[in-house]
Amino acid sequence: MSNFFGASPISYDDIKNLEAQSGDLIIYAIPLMAFFTGLEIWYSWYSKRNNYSTKESLGSLFVGLGNVVINLAFKVGFIYGAVYIYNTVPWRMEFNWWTLIPCLLIYDFCSYMAHRVSHFNRFFWATHVVHHSADHYNLTVSFRLSWVQHFKLLFFLPVAFLGFHPVIFFIVNQISVLFQFWQHTEYIGKLPRFFENIFVTPSNHRVHHGSDEKYIDKNFGAVFIFWDKLFGTYQPEEERPTYGITTKIDNKWNPLYLNFHEYESIASDVKDAKSLKEKFFYVFGSPGKIDKLKKKSVKVK
Repeated sequence: MSNFFGASPISYDDIKNLEAQSGDLIIYAIPLMAFFTGLEIWYSWYSKRNNYSTKESLGSLFVGLGNVVINLAFKVGFIYGAVYIYNTVPWRMEFNWWTLIPCLLIYDFCSYMAHRVSHFNRFFWATHVVHHSADHYNLTVSFRLSWVQHFKLLFFLPVAFLGFHPVIFFIVNQISVLFQFWQHTEYIGKLPRFFENIFVTPSNHRVHHGSDEKYIDKNFGAVFIFWDKLFGTYQPEEERPTYGITTKIDNKWNPLYLNFHEYESIASDVKDAKSLKEKFFYVFGSPGKIDKLKKKSVKVK
């Protein structure tokens, strides 16, 4: 066991090998995701349920493609950073597949915290709002991952500093992202209770995308739902959610607008703020409180 927690440092000359070992699971999964998305689009048309909007779907596709390109561009840099941390800590773990299990659990807890903070801090909400901006709920919504979401990497530093092998770390990250794909559909109902109580299912995640008062800021888990039950943020799906954000946006397809409109709004609010405290509030305050304050101000005028 002492040898297990005293693995040899990784040479930076092996970065290329590490990149190959980390794999591109998401890239490999794209054909499968495209197939099921196409199948859902067809069934939505066939059943006349209208789960899709052409402009929203194009927006999701453009955002998703941009995110893939950005991740590929930064991949080597992320690996260098992970190797640096791994070599720094003295409790480095040997590469072993069973470490995927504890790494996934800890990673998912960090994901829960990052996700929860993103809903209560506007600076981080700006890196997440694109994922909630669709008024329809379908598989393309899973493609809506912010181009600047890497600000949230700091929430995952504990996973790296625990000494998990970088390859394990990157595989777990990809497992987490891929697991969230199937959650974004209305065509899978509630699953058996034991599964609903452990994992984030489509039913659990539909709640998270609801803009109804009872559903807002609930069910932050990515893979496991028990974090929400443990920390009091769980809400079961009851009536069908009203999807999207409380303040609707008109531009449904422009990926630049979808990714950066909140930053434009923050800049405008900071410019109009009357004090330093108010400026700070508009950048780091709760998005919900800011929205209510702005709507109240409009009514007063």
